[in-house]
Amino acid sequence: MRLAEDDVALTLVHTADWHLGKKFPGFSPEHAQKLMRARLEVLDKIFGLAEAHQADAVLCAGDLFDVPRPEDEWWQGLLEKLKKQDSRRPIYLLPGNHDALIDGSVWDPKSCKFRSELPAHVIVVDQKNARYQLKDGATLIASPCFSVSGQEDLALALPPREPTDEGIRIGMVHGSTFDMPELQAPFPIAKDAAERQGFDYLAIGDTHAFREVPPNARIKTVYPSSPEPGTFAETEAGYVALVFVKRNRSVRLEKERVAEWSWREEVVRSLEDLERVVARPDLRKIVLRVKLQARLTAAEMARAEALLEVLAG
Repeated sequence: MRLAEDDVALTLVHTADWHLGKKFPGFSPEHAQKLMRARLEVLDKIFGLAEAHQADAVLCAGDLFDVPRPEDEWWQGLLEKLKKQDSRRPIYLLPGNHDALIDGSVWDPKSCKFRSELPAHVIVVDQKNARYQLKDGATLIASPCFSVSGQEDLALALPPREPTDEGIRIGMVHGSTFDMPELQAPFPIAKDAAERQGFDYLAIGDTHAFREVPPNARIKTVYPSSPEPGTFAETEAGYVALVFVKRNRSVRLEKERVAEWSWREEVVRSLEDLERVVARPDLRKIVLRVKLQARLTAAEMARAEALLEVLAG
């Protein structure tokens, strides 16, 4: 059930971890290129959702490129898509740890034309604790990554809510809420940072799975996931977050699937299992890894090898 339209004060599309330019060395050049292009093409769905829901802004929470200085094809492709978007809807681009705001990066106008050619409605967050007015009574406060690793909690470093501030406050940073004591995560984020600093929603990126941290918290801190999975382990990737902030500053969250590709692993224990896999009607958009754990006769093995040739590619 959707919120009543007149009760929604602010609508956002929250996305992160595009990893444009990510390479797939385990695939043939032809198939790797398909997967690389999908990471760019999925942005049409994301911006389409912003248009369909008449979002007030699109928040892009870091690691938009896989490396600080990607090949020209990827920043030029993104630039082309950004120029086509409604100029009345701001799009906020946050440098993450993979594409940190460093000298010589894609964000550096002295090194790359990307920044200088961006349209005015596309804003690169290039200052610590930068403030942006989303609409009357709603503010975005964000900090980028200035290096590929660090131990500062960028969320806790965001300024806290003033006692007299009753407006909607949205935070955006990039980092990890992973907190095993024996391991240090780059750019750690406290799981209660949003509540401690007085935010109504904290948009983060880094983890490629859709997650609320912690689950069912009063104040939502959310990873929207990578919009296209990039490995077989990324079983909860492929989404963006639609964020509806009510006038009383409570938040409704919707998980929206945008991915073109699904990555799946199938364990095959018989020739019949393999034949069922090959007969699936949805294989055209699945990256499939088959683990064959079967004892087959010579004739069955020949048939299995023929079926695996069918699956290849």
